Amino acid sequence: TLLLDGDLARAEPKKLRYQLLHVAARITRTARRTRLAIAADWPWTNALTSAFNRLAALPRPAG
Repeated sequence: TLLLDGDLARAEPKKLRYQLLHVAARITRTARRTRLAIAADWPWTNALTSAFNRLAALPRPAG
């Protein structure tokens, strides 16, 4: 729930698995970067991209 908001923040694990793990996307690797290309018309595109942005904004652990 730290990374998700709205309905997905309160969703049960079964619903999260269905909505987030059944993503219409393609993994691409270019210039030593791995990217997830998500289909624009997928219903939960905004929720997943905002969760990834929040995850990327977290500070890296020390050590």
